[in-house]
Formats: sequence, structure tokens, C-alpha cells
Amino acid sequence: MSTSRAFSLLHDGERDAIGRLIEWLEIPSISTDPACRAHCRKAAQWAADRLAEAGIRAELRETGTADAPGHPIVWAKHEGSKNYRGPHVLFYGHYDVQPPDPLDLWESPPFKPVIRPAEKGPKDQVPGERIVARGAVDDKGQVACFLEALRAWRAAAGEVPIRLTVLLEGEEESGSVNLERFLCQHESELRACDVCLISDTGMLGRGKPAITYGVRGLCYTEVKLHGANQDLHSGSWGGRSPNPISELCKVLAQLWDKDRRVTIPGFYDDVKPIPESERRAWRELPLDYPAQLKLIGLTAEADVGERGYTAMEREWGRPTAEINGIYGGYMGVGAKTVIPSFAGAKVSFRLVADQDPAKISSLFQNWLGERRPPGCRWEFHQHSGGFPGNVATDSPYLQAAARAVEKAAGVKPALIKTGGSIPVVGMLKSQLGLDTILLGFGLEDDRVHSPNEKFELDCFRLGMQTHAALIGEFASGA
Repeated sequence: MSTSRAFSLLHDGERDAIGRLIEWLEIPSISTDPACRAHCRKAAQWAADRLAEAGIRAELRETGTADAPGHPIVWAKHEGSKNYRGPHVLFYGHYDVQPPDPLDLWESPPFKPVIRPAEKGPKDQVPGERIVARGAVDDKGQVACFLEALRAWRAAAGEVPIRLTVLLEGEEESGSVNLERFLCQHESELRACDVCLISDTGMLGRGKPAITYGVRGLCYTEVKLHGANQDLHSGSWGGRSPNPISELCKVLAQLWDKDRRVTIPGFYDDVKPIPESERRAWRELPLDYPAQLKLIGLTAEADVGERGYTAMEREWGRPTAEINGIYGGYMGVGAKTVIPSFAGAKVSFRLVADQDPAKISSLFQNWLGERRPPGCRWEFHQHSGGFPGNVATDSPYLQAAARAVEKAAGVKPALIKTGGSIPVVGMLKSQLGLDTILLGFGLEDDRVHSPNEKFELDCFRLGMQTHAALIGEFASGA
């Protein structure tokens, strides 16, 4: 009964809910930018205040060290109703956002949210009415769905009935550098939780809700190859000394064989094969990979990757190596004929169960060491990493989430994986043995991390209602 009442309150209060989200989106909480430190704290306090309005006591807990303070974590604990018998739920989200650059590609200022009307065309193919702003879908809009569901339940039942811990991070978009330490410091409190719930993923499409039951891990490194102790005149030194750019390119080109498999010895040792049952289930999903390639300006022949696997299998069930950036030498206007003193590259590996990011980093460094160009030296820097995370599809918590989606959307959700990485998922699994349900409402064309990021209002509605329904499922003992 309270779920139905919560649905009604969400419907009637939608305009106010959108207004609250717009307030949050106006705060430029860019965690990687030191100039936005005060904005990040303001965004954290905004979320804590909304939790308090739902009857949940929240506080800001500091992260980092005295010498290197981090952004605060919004932390809240709630005991639920007196007779509650369901799971203790940990809700994780983040209030920080990516930098908005390049600014000239935004159709409206990134921190002045606007609501744009639906575009003309088939509803399942063109954007609907939407909020456009940095953080609209990643992750403020999705976290706001949960906050609004809490508010509705408090109004409908007088209290939020479930036992709940909330952890909203302020550094997810800058590597979660202080999260692992925070989890260790609060391990005893977190061990009381039974399952983690995250809304930071997506659906198969408009009207096609999904629950994500697996994410890939990540190992992100930066390497520099040093040559001479200064830039050199290419006429005087070309052909008689190593060029770090040329040598780095030669080495990195050896990362893959003719079948596009990673050549680092031991890289696949811990990889679990994709079960045939999963491969069959994935083939039945309504995913059109040629159409997705077309959306990003590529033809079907651009469907390339490890031989023997479909695009979906490569994205969800196989590890990869990618060069994310390469730099060195003169990049200014005009010509400057130098042999640079160094060249660098940022290299990331997406990992699957049971790969360990620290092991992969070590294997990569050893592989580079064996290929050190004569006269040069390597420099390494580990940026970030995280374990892969998966949850069994027959988990009672995942099944409760599936029922909640069906109540809110009127259709059963698809069960999918994602090729992306959410560091906290692997941390919670490896440190606490805690499974995570990834209940997201984003769309493929939401332009995450890009200019004109959006969150469609239909998705916002579905998110609020689904979280309200899931609270009801847990309150009933699911």
C-alpha cells in the first residue's frame, strides 16, 4: 500500500523533484579541479540536507590526509522500521562530475541546466524531453532518483522502512583515490550491510530497462620513455641517437598479435571463460552493434577486436588493452625540428574475473622492461585500478530489483553486463565480500563525459519509481 502511495506522491511532486535536481546540477563539483574544492563540499552538503529531509541523519566525513585532504564523503545510517526483516542496504553514488571541456561544444552552459523538448521521430530512437547539464546522468540525476524515492516513502509511510547506509563519494571522477582507505577505516560499519545498490549504469534503450550484474575491472598506467637529458637538434642527432617517440611507438605496437590478443605473458592466466549459457543469453538480447557503430560515425567493418568473440562478448566478458593518450616532442603551431628527450603514453587494461589489477600492472612493467630501447630508460606511474565485480543472477537481491523494475516499468528488465568499470564494486567484493546490484537508468546517447550530457525525464521518472518499488520489496522481507 505504501509503495502505491509513494508512486502517487512521486507523480504529484515531479516538478519539485526536477527543481531540486536542477539546484544540484548548478553546483560545479568538479573533483579533479582544485579551484572547485568549495563547490564539491557544497554539493556534498546539498545531498546531506536532502537525506535529512527524508528523515535520515547524514554527515560529511573527511577523506585523505592532513597533507593531502580529499573531498568529503556523504555518510548516513538509518535503522529502518522497528519490525524490519529485510537486508541492510548500502547505497553508493557520487556527487562529483567530470570537467565540462571543451566548453565551445556545449549548446548551453554546462552548469546552467536547461530542459529541452523531445525531438521529432520514433520515440525509441530520438531523445525525449531531457535535462541537459554536466552530471545530469553521471551521477547526480541517478542518485537523485534514490533521494526522491526516500522522500516519497517518508511522506507515504511516515518513515523510510529499510535499514540503510548511504555513501556518496566526491572523487569517483578523479580516480577514487581516497575511497579504499575510507572503506578500510569504516570496515566494521560496512560489514553490517548485506548488499550494495548503485545507480550509475544504463538501460538497453528507451523503454528497455536493465539490471547490470557485472562490471569489468581496470588497471590504468602511465609510462614515460626517457632518452637524452635534453631535446636534440634532429639534423645533428637524427639517425645517431634514440628518438623516444619512435621507440615508444615501436614497443607499444607489440601489445597485440595478429588476432588482437594481448601479448603480455600471463595476461590471460586468471581469465574465467565466458560460460556458454551466458553467451546464449547475450545473443538473445536486442542489441544492434552495427547501428551503434553508425551512431559514432563508423561502418560495420569497424567491428574489430579479439578473434573468436562477438562484439558483445568482447565488451562484457573479455579483457582488453588500450592506449588512451600519447605525447612527446613539439606540438605547437608551426615546425620545430627536435628529437624529444622523452615520450609518454597512458595505457589502460579492462579486466575480467579473476584478474588482479596489481598483477597486470606488474606484468606490463616487466614486459616493457624486456623491450627497453638501447640507451633509454622507463618511468612508470600507476594512476588507478579496480577489481572486476559480478553478482549471481539468481541472487535474491537481484531478483527483488527485477520485480521492482517490472512494477515501475511494466516490463521485465534485461540482465546485462557492462564493459566499463566502477572501482567501488570490486573494492566491496574483494574487501567485504559484498555483492552489488547495478540499477541504472541511463541511455546510450546520454553523452556521458561529453558536452551536452543529458538525462531524459522518462528515465528520471522510471528511476524514482523503481527505487520506491525496491524499497517496498525490501520492506516486505525480500
